[in-house]
This record gives sequence, structure tokens and C-alpha cells, in this order.
Amino acid sequence: MNLVQLDRRRFLRGAGVALGLPLLEGLRPSIRRLAAAETVSAPRRMAVVFFPNGAIMPNWKPQSDGPQWQLSQTLAPLAPFKQKLNVIEGLAHDNGRAGKDGAGDHARSSATFLTATRPVKTAGNIKVGISADQVVAQHLTGATKLPSIELGLSDSQNAGSCDSGYSCAYSSNISWRSESQPMSKETIPQQAFERLFGDGTSEGKAERDFFRRSVLDLVARDAESLHRQLGRRDRQKLDEYFTNVRELEQRIAASADADQAARPDIQLPQGRPERFAEHTRLMMDLMVLAFQTDTTRVATFMLDNEGSNRVYAEVDVHEGHHELSHHRNEQQNIEKIKRIDLHLAEQFAYLLNRLDSVSEGERSLLDNSLVLYGSGLSDGNRHLHHDLPIVLAGSGGGQIATDRLIRLSGETPMANLYLSMFDLLGVPVDEFGDATGRLTSLA
Repeated sequence: MNLVQLDRRRFLRGAGVALGLPLLEGLRPSIRRLAAAETVSAPRRMAVVFFPNGAIMPNWKPQSDGPQWQLSQTLAPLAPFKQKLNVIEGLAHDNGRAGKDGAGDHARSSATFLTATRPVKTAGNIKVGISADQVVAQHLTGATKLPSIELGLSDSQNAGSCDSGYSCAYSSNISWRSESQPMSKETIPQQAFERLFGDGTSEGKAERDFFRRSVLDLVARDAESLHRQLGRRDRQKLDEYFTNVRELEQRIAASADADQAARPDIQLPQGRPERFAEHTRLMMDLMVLAFQTDTTRVATFMLDNEGSNRVYAEVDVHEGHHELSHHRNEQQNIEKIKRIDLHLAEQFAYLLNRLDSVSEGERSLLDNSLVLYGSGLSDGNRHLHHDLPIVLAGSGGGQIATDRLIRLSGETPMANLYLSMFDLLGVPVDEFGDATGRLTSLA
């Protein structure tokens, strides 16, 4: 059987394909020997889902606290997962504020979100700081096929000015490998799939494109051999996993075909879905598969670039998001932003549901992860960078208590949360951004 070992996980291989496997009980004995008697457990993952333009905070924030606290109207879609998340109030990004730099709050919002560092105001030589996800990814380099995956719905723009003299790179990226190198996003589902499950050669991709073959066809021989060696529960888990992969491939292919059909005068070998929710959920499903197969343990997903003026016709909002976020306290505009906020929360709920549906021993994939959902602005109308809208789902493998509304006193640097997340993910870091210490209330 042509199985390749990579850090406690196995990969099925075929022509140009390296398809990771979920954690299977039947593989543990051999893996344990290879790992020199190391205790095998599900790895911990970090995911970040960013949304632009802030939120209508009175609808975002829970109105009660204590043991009987309840989710707000905006976060109501998260109710099935309330026992597996914490809503955190009082976090701030001081480096997102104007200071001496003047206008450009949207660019600073996304640039500081994971870096907690003030970006240099320039359209040329960009400079901010390494982002929290990349601190974790660099620590885990070699443990997985990919150190990280960066996903989004709108392409990254790394040249030109997009917000009051700030480079477009700041508005369209939250992940930064270094202070001057953003991690550009994958926005087309098929290209993200190739990055996750291709082996870096063109052989398998060319064959699949020509014959429209599934990656499962290319690894069928390995899969059949492995199937015979597994117990009933593992065979069932493997069959469910293969079914999910096949269905995801079919959805990606259908979205690419629809994209080409909608643009008959443009030659597009690959496409992206036109509908926001469809596109979002395809990318989220790819993230879940990446975690399930241990292809990577770090992922970021921008629901849109900061300052986006996307129209959400699916919820009957036909004006641009950014334009509406400056609602000037006009109730009709506030109501439309509420609908957008709720729609975005529904997409995050979809991700939590998919993560929670994957069993890993006694816990779920969600339980074994830390999944951050939030924005670099609270009130988009006034461009406020304090009391940010933040949800942290998952417990990092049972390390923290959940089902809590955590209200911090005063303003607490967002970087304090990242230091605590580093600890939970086993990443030894003592300083990050403008952190003043750990977020002790998270323990």
C-alpha cells in the first residue's frame, strides 16, 4: 500500500494527489510506534473568521450575564453551539485608532486585527507586523503538509492605495508572514482545493481537468487496500469522509461551470460562485476538510475585505455594506446592517456545525479547535476600535471553560487574547503586538 507518513497522519497518494486521512483508531498502534510511544491525541487547531465594517453593537451584545446569559439577536444563529463558545467583551485595538495618522480606520481595522501592530501609512513600502496565525503556523512548520491556509471571497490587492493613503494590502489581508509580507488569500474554491490536496505537481491536476476525475479515483487503489485493514467504525468514518470529499468536488465543479456560463465572453478555467452564502460555505467546507485531515492546523477566512461595499441581495439589502455602515443613526440603514450582521453570523454558525459534526474520539473537531470570529471595528458608523465584537468557539481540546459571556473591565488589548491562545496551542511566546499580559479570565 502506497501510504506516506507525515507527522502522525497518513496520506493516500495517486497521480499528483496527496489526500490526507481523518484520525482513525486503526492507525494508532503503528503511529504510536513511529512516534516513540508518544500519546496520540487529536491536534489543536486555530481558525479565524473576519468580517468587515463592524456591527450594530446593541444587537450584537448579550443583554444579560451570569449563568443564565443568553445570546443576542445578532448571535442567535449560534444558539446550538452556545455551550461550546465564549462571547468576549472589552477587547480593543489601540493601534487601529487614528493617532497622528488621521483617516484610514478601515485599513487599520484589518491590518491590526491579527497583528496588534500599527501599520505604516503608505501605499508603497508596507509595514505592519507578523500576525497571530502566522506565529502559530511558523511554530508548527513541518508538522502538517501546509503550515496554514488563507481563504477569502474577494482577492487580495497588494498594490495601490485603498483607504486614505494606506496600501490596499492592509485592507485585503489579515494574515502576515512578516511585517512586510501579507499572505494572499485563496478565493476560488477549486484553487484552494488544489492547494490543500494536490501534491504540488501538475500531473494529477491535468489528468483530473481532462477527464473530470475525482481525487478519489486517483487514490482508489490505496483507499481500497486501507479499507480492508480497518475495523467497522473506521470503515464507516472513512466512507463518510470520502462521501464528503466527493460531494465537495461536485459542488466546486458546479460552481465553476455556473461561473463560466454566466460570463460567456470570458475564458475562465476556474470560477467562484456568484451567491455569497454558497461561496462562503464552499470555502468553509474546505477549511473543515483541511483540519479533519490534518493538512493544516491554522486557517484564516476573510468574509470580505475591510471597507467592502458588497451588496447582500440574499437578505434584501441592495445598498453597499460600507456605505450602509455609515448609517448616521438613520433607522432604515441600521435595520439593513442588522440583517447583514445576522446573515454573517448564520455563515459562522454553518462553520461551527460542520466542525462539530466531525468526531475525534470523545470530542469533536470544534472541541479540539479555537475558532475566533470578529471584526476590527465595533461601531462602523463612528469607526470605533474598542469593545470589539468577538466570539471564541471551541475549547482547544477541553482546556478552557465555555458557555460564558466574558466582560472585561476597561479596555484590554486584543493581543492579550492572542497570548492566551498561543498558550492553549502550545506555542511558547511571551510578547506579541501591544499585549500587556495574558487574558486570565479565559482560563
